[in-house]
Amino acid sequence: MAEQSLSLTRRGFGLGAAALGLLPFKALAEQAKPGKVFLDYTQKELDDAYDQNVWAKNAAEVIKRYGTSSEAIRAKYKFETKAYGEGEDNKLDIFAPVKAPPAAGAPVHLFVHGGAWRGGRKEMYSFPAPTFAENGAIFIAIGFSSIPKVRLPDMAHQVRSAVAWAYKNAKSFGGDPERLFLSGHSSGGHLCGVALVTDWSKYGVPASVLKGGLSVSGMYELDPVMMSARSSYVKISDEEKGALSAMRQLDRIACPVTLAYGDGESPEFKRQSRDMAAALKAKVKQPAELIEVKGVNHFEIIETLGKPDGALGKAALKQMGLVA
Repeated sequence: MAEQSLSLTRRGFGLGAAALGLLPFKALAEQAKPGKVFLDYTQKELDDAYDQNVWAKNAAEVIKRYGTSSEAIRAKYKFETKAYGEGEDNKLDIFAPVKAPPAAGAPVHLFVHGGAWRGGRKEMYSFPAPTFAENGAIFIAIGFSSIPKVRLPDMAHQVRSAVAWAYKNAKSFGGDPERLFLSGHSSGGHLCGVALVTDWSKYGVPASVLKGGLSVSGMYELDPVMMSARSSYVKISDEEKGALSAMRQLDRIACPVTLAYGDGESPEFKRQSRDMAAALKAKVKQPAELIEVKGVNHFEIIETLGKPDGALGKAALKQMGLVA
């Protein structure tokens, strides 16, 4: 098993033994080189590695495109908004397939948006809908609260509740409850990972509720994240940090998982995806795939989910069995 470990010193390559569960996670900080706070990062370098705005100078422009594109999609495609729980933020935007779904129901793709856990709205993330609606699937943009209105554990609970609601109510909106798939981007990628390791018995749905996961540019071990400047607004206990680190609970993964990141992202977001993929392949029986999308940064990559021939669009449709 030790032969499968990766380098513990090369930034952006992997944490190796720690990622594969061979070292205790509390040992991660102890791998820091002299004068560094984590691996070979200074504090500023680690802060920058978890701030994608440092690496994507066009972030504001791309995020604006999300909204503009989504507004056009919402005007063109049929959708309805449903509440999955109490509270103004606990709502879903459900986009129907262009063609009537079969009697058994259409496959359902649920999406968790990003925003550094403190921003974003479901209305800005309608732009992926055509990829699914035009290929016989239902697309759902999950709405949820963010920091400081709620805490990170509350956000995870909201996403899990939305998935459980979709399973229990799929038939009411033309969906097949046995074909639910989940994706997420950035902090939504983190929440997607957390959802994939959920004890679903607590939500009254089967362990196999999700048939596939597509986590894009996410974070799967929160130790280094909480050593960065993000800890100034993400306040969680050590117990919560462990519970919200998907890499520590891989035995709960019950479906194939695809991980993706852009080649223009920060080294830590690349490493997190690579280490998660390595851990899945080493410890989980479910299929795992890692995709590096060329020519895109952290914010541009998710736009490819809105194109059936885009890197993420193709990956999602393939996972759902809608394309070869």
